[in-house]
Amino acid sequence: MNWFIILPILIGASCFLLGYLMGKKAFKNQHKPINADVWKNKVAKLENDLKMCQASKQLIPFNSEKAEAVFGKKITENDLTIIKRIGPQTVALFALHHIRTWKALSEVSVETCREILDSSSKNHKIYNPSTWPEQAKLAYEGNWKALLEWQKEM
Repeated sequence: MNWFIILPILIGASCFLLGYLMGKKAFKNQHKPINADVWKNKVAKLENDLKMCQASKQLIPFNSEKAEAVFGKKITENDLTIIKRIGPQTVALFALHHIRTWKALSEVSVETCREILDSSSKNHKIYNPSTWPEQAKLAYEGNWKALLEWQKEM
């Protein structure tokens, strides 16, 4: 009897059998029946959470005509350059920190604004962001006259 022929056949057969059994067990565990009620409850809970979130979210509509009438130029929604002392480079820097809207800027503290400015390699450290969140809040709320008057006083 030639062991050089029988030994690889036995090893191959045992590997085949072991692989078959392991694959069958993995496939069996992978395809357990889905309980539809569990998923329906999860979907209902998520839909309810979405409705609650939408109800609590108070959106203030942007009125470009009103802003244009006060400022005398076209204002686009969430244009951070309307805030005094914020330019395009500062807008790009704040966008890197996920601050892209008037609402987002109005919810940020002055200290956070300072940290963002200090993190820049450019010369943003000279800016004073102490009024930026309040200006952003006025812009978000559509208080264009108050914003313009405040900016003229500065």
